Amino acid sequence: MSSNKRSITNTDTQTDLEETPPRPQAPWYVYLIRTRENALYCGVTTDVQRRFGEHQENGTKTAKYLRGKQPLTLAWSHEVGAKQKAMSLEWKIKRLAKRDKERLCKESDLILVLFNDRQ
Repeated sequence: MSSNKRSITNTDTQTDLEETPPRPQAPWYVYLIRTRENALYCGVTTDVQRRFGEHQENGTKTAKYLRGKQPLTLAWSHEVGAKQKAMSLEWKIKRLAKRDKERLCKESDLILVLFNDRQ
């Protein structure tokens, strides 16, 4: 009696486990959004346009601070690189006086002073 069952070999069940190169990490950005009352909100993201759209929609993904403060404008953004650096820079920017945030929007080189500050 012949069997119709096929013998399964090790190569039949192996998946392609070749090492795949890691996906490149998306760069992180720090941004400032201006509200209709002229207040500035600082945040971080990997996609500024997507995140700005989420804030503008006034939905569940809108930062609580920005809810009901539309229309919004993107006042400034800067590519930082790593998430940790972006969050550190966000922390520093949030502690700036409004006049310094306004300067940052106009004088992009000011970011270098903040970013290199090791405090």
